[in-house]
Amino acid sequence: MASPPSVSLTSVTVGDGGEGHECRGALGRYGEDLAARKLRAVGMAVLERNWRCADGEVDIIARDRDALVICEVKTRRAGGYEHPMAAVTPAKAARLRRLASRWLSERWLARYGHPPAGGVRIDLVGVLLPGRGAPVLEHAKGVA
Repeated sequence: MASPPSVSLTSVTVGDGGEGHECRGALGRYGEDLAARKLRAVGMAVLERNWRCADGEVDIIARDRDALVICEVKTRRAGGYEHPMAAVTPAKAARLRRLASRWLSERWLARYGHPPAGGVRIDLVGVLLPGRGAPVLEHAKGVA
C-alpha cells in the first residue's frame, strides 16, 4: 500500500487572538492594489498610498486633473458582510475630512504653497470579491 502524500506547513498562527487580522490585512492590501490600478486606468495619478498620521490612515491619495482626491478603499468578500459601499458612516466621513485637511497642509501646501485649483474630493472605491469570477469595483466620487 502506498503511503499518503506528505503535507508541509511553513507557518501556523494558533491562539494569539489575531488570526483574522493577517487575512483581513492581505484582503485590504489586495483591494487597495486593485483600486490604485483602476484609478490609474481612468487617468488619475496616485500620489501616495497608506499615508498615516496620529489621526489615522488614508488608503490612497491621488490627483484627478486639478483636484486632490482622498480615496477610501473598502474590500469585502461576497456573502455575509455589508456591501463595501455602505462602509462610510458619518463618523468615518468626518475622519476622512480631517485627514484630508491634515494631508493637504502637511504635504501639498508645504510643497506647492497653495491649495489645488480643483479643490479636495473624497472618493470611495468598493471592491467586492465574489466566490467565483473577477472582482467588481465601484468608484463613487465625492462621498463626503
